[in-house]
Amino acid sequence: MSAADLMDFSPEVAAARSTKRPIVALESTIITHGMPYPYNAETALSVEAAVREMGAIPATIAVIDGRFRVGLDAAEIDRLSQLSGGVVKASRRDLALVAARKGSAGTTVAATMFIASLAGIEIFATGGIGGVHRGAEETFDVSADLIELSRTRVAVVCAGAKSILDIGKTLEFLETQGVAVVGYRTDEFPAFYARSSGFKLEHRCDGLHDLARMIRLQREIGPGGLLIANPIPQDHALEEAAIEARIAEAVAEAKTQGVGKKEATPFLLKRVVELTEGKSLEANIALIRNNAMLAAQAAVELANV
Repeated sequence: MSAADLMDFSPEVAAARSTKRPIVALESTIITHGMPYPYNAETALSVEAAVREMGAIPATIAVIDGRFRVGLDAAEIDRLSQLSGGVVKASRRDLALVAARKGSAGTTVAATMFIASLAGIEIFATGGIGGVHRGAEETFDVSADLIELSRTRVAVVCAGAKSILDIGKTLEFLETQGVAVVGYRTDEFPAFYARSSGFKLEHRCDGLHDLARMIRLQREIGPGGLLIANPIPQDHALEEAAIEARIAEAVAEAKTQGVGKKEATPFLLKRVVELTEGKSLEANIALIRNNAMLAAQAAVELANV
């Protein structure tokens, strides 16, 4: 059995594939591990709506009962959202093991990219990619998302790396792995909740036509995908120094409590929400929707490239 044999397409996505309509892949760890209920379900549906508003078809990807689902209906999204934290957070390495047990899982950036590639989907929108964790020189905690970006030919729209990470080391790792990174209407790599990280980018793109050409050529040339850095909208951005102070506080708590590996990101995101009195959650929702809209616009433009 191949991985393709495990895939099921929703009727909407199947119809889009057959008629060659633009499709945008969306991850499901935002539903299962990224936000509390009911914000997770509401955000997932809002992001799908944003993709449709821009003229593309959303394909939220998850593992359900051992099958790789490409496209979920509202009932399936709600089911996953109420299992928040109670299902596997699946990276690429976990897919076969979850499927063998006929289990369910939210898919990370790495796993979503892999399944999207199998489905022939060129572009994927997420909030922020995983990266090199703070203190990685001791823990060696580096997200599999970065390796997947180096070998899977899917473009990923993000608001940078999650700002709970070491952004400088993340960019260095991406460079070492040969991952192409472009800022969309920005000269700096964004810091998730904040528009600026202080780290300059070598490549910038200001228009959808040029962006679509970059996506298509990167897909043809390879070996990996194109990482598109799209800053959070100005009216939802948080002040860089203030959010950094809250993140540092959350990181210190995680270290004290011995939280690490897969549990680190959900713990830190939840704690930052508490420390910012919900402002980081509002920012998270806004940036994900913004990324989905750009991905959908690029997907539509790709049809003309």
